Amino acid sequence: MLKVLDVDLTPNPQALKFILNEKLLKKETRSFNNTEEGSQDPLADAIFKIDGVVSVFYMDRFVTIEKDAKANWGKIQKPFAELIRNFDVSLIPEEKEVEGISKTSTNKLKQISDLIDVRVKPALAGDGGGLQILDLTENILTIRYQGACGTCPSAVRGTLVAIENLLKREVDPNLEVISG
Repeated sequence: MLKVLDVDLTPNPQALKFILNEKLLKKETRSFNNTEEGSQDPLADAIFKIDGVVSVFYMDRFVTIEKDAKANWGKIQKPFAELIRNFDVSLIPEEKEVEGISKTSTNKLKQISDLIDVRVKPALAGDGGGLQILDLTENILTIRYQGACGTCPSAVRGTLVAIENLLKREVDPNLEVISG
């Protein structure tokens, strides 16, 4: 039976990370920024039915929920824990092949992706978030934050600069990283 083991605060004041006792996904992440986006995913759809939820992100053994600024966590946490206890994990759609980096990608993009997978994503996951590489055109890498990082002020400022500095040091000093 699926259970919430712990709840972690995130740097985003409107998001909480709920740590679960079982894996939901092995490699993939699922990020939904509104009810419409989540309507085709049974877990996200059920979470969005809890009043006050504005985004859902999940991977591995956690779910990050972002609430409306006016909503009260007390009215979200208990219904979420109940939903998780009664949710049938087999309803979660099969994982798709992870998008983004293919065999035809450039060596530079593969190097960037590997570095982000090893050095950046684990740190973001620790704060209830994630990151998706959208594009590399010339020396401009476009990324999208997921989960708690999606609307967190520190992700937009500090984290983006830190990622860019890491990639400039390790991959190419001319890289620019933007959030798209």
